[in-house]
Amino acid sequence: MRGLSLAAAILAASACSGFTFVPLSRTSSLAGHALDRRTAGASSALSMSAVEDSATAMGKPGTAELDTPWSELGFEFRQTKSHLKMTWKDGEWGEPELVKEPYVNLHIGATALHYGQSCFEGLKAFAHEDDGVYIFRPDENAKRIRNSCERTMMPPVPADLFLKACNHVVKDNVAYVPPYGSGGALYLRPLLFGSGPRIGLQPADEYTFLVMVIPVGDYYKGGLASPVDALIIEDFDRAAPRGVGNVKVAGNYAADLLPNMLGKKKGFPIGLYLDAATQTLVEEFSTSNFVGIENEAKKYITPASPSVLPSITNKSLMTIAEDEGFEVERRDVPVEEMKDFDEVMACGTAVVVTPIGSATRLGEDGTETRYQFGEEGELGETTRRMYDRVRAIQLGEEEDKWGWNFKVE
Repeated sequence: MRGLSLAAAILAASACSGFTFVPLSRTSSLAGHALDRRTAGASSALSMSAVEDSATAMGKPGTAELDTPWSELGFEFRQTKSHLKMTWKDGEWGEPELVKEPYVNLHIGATALHYGQSCFEGLKAFAHEDDGVYIFRPDENAKRIRNSCERTMMPPVPADLFLKACNHVVKDNVAYVPPYGSGGALYLRPLLFGSGPRIGLQPADEYTFLVMVIPVGDYYKGGLASPVDALIIEDFDRAAPRGVGNVKVAGNYAADLLPNMLGKKKGFPIGLYLDAATQTLVEEFSTSNFVGIENEAKKYITPASPSVLPSITNKSLMTIAEDEGFEVERRDVPVEEMKDFDEVMACGTAVVVTPIGSATRLGEDGTETRYQFGEEGELGETTRRMYDRVRAIQLGEEEDKWGWNFKVE
């Protein structure tokens, strides 16, 4: 199935962002080249040869020895061969390195620790039937992390450099990519944070960029097979209007820890947040975008709130929905409108698609308002179709006609 080479993507990213990409040789591929980076504190040449010679043959996915069968992986940390690290200092990104130990030596005055100057991304690499490995839409993650960096005054990682980092760390850990047919993926977690010391509130003078990789299975146990029940959260807000809800900063997730735990104690594995200003509009789930489906009207509806993180999975699903003949609506979604939805999905990189069986609102007087989506315990037809198509593209089983898969080489 058609997929875009990461080398070609890097060339395109260089051109689009105003960088000059100069390949040294055909054999060095992504390993060695010069970059003239004229943006956001990057001005020196970079050689990836310090990391790895890309002429080295790729290994085979699924050959690492784990303490758990590939088909039974959950979504949790597992040690792999390496993570990739780069440091920004004196206005430029330094040489990348592959690090075996899963620890970071950090200054006690680092702005990430004191002021939360930290952002991250999430994306996945998949093994195809021919043992090729492809990363799903890393170009979109490169754009999104740039938005997060700009909002929190951190130097963005140039798009071509981001793509190369993802390529090299996956290649070095290819044995940990779950094999084709296992249902798993290699999860990439790019992380950028202020590592320089500042006690007064101001940007750091040093930043660290990491890309860690972990073999994973379903985020929620049972995955697509088991619809989950959501609790509508009203006593906490996920993000303030004009705040940082639309960027992927670490503090957004720390704020969800307590509501998430309280919801689970009440028997709800996932929470659904409303808008902070009026508490009348649906925003998003704890870690995922909200999607409502009206099957008869063929409508795919998702909130357009500026406080919602733009999900790359949701963006992909919207394209697929239109391809399936659905009308895609990005707009305000009143809470009461949930009674009209035949199906509801939570979507994101980690969960891909999680079917929501119901959403419950608990009143202060002990009353409950429950919105049921479809038949109790049954998976919706459209949810299944959307999930199957995304997964088929990710796994190379369906033509990648939108050019979403980027080959690791």
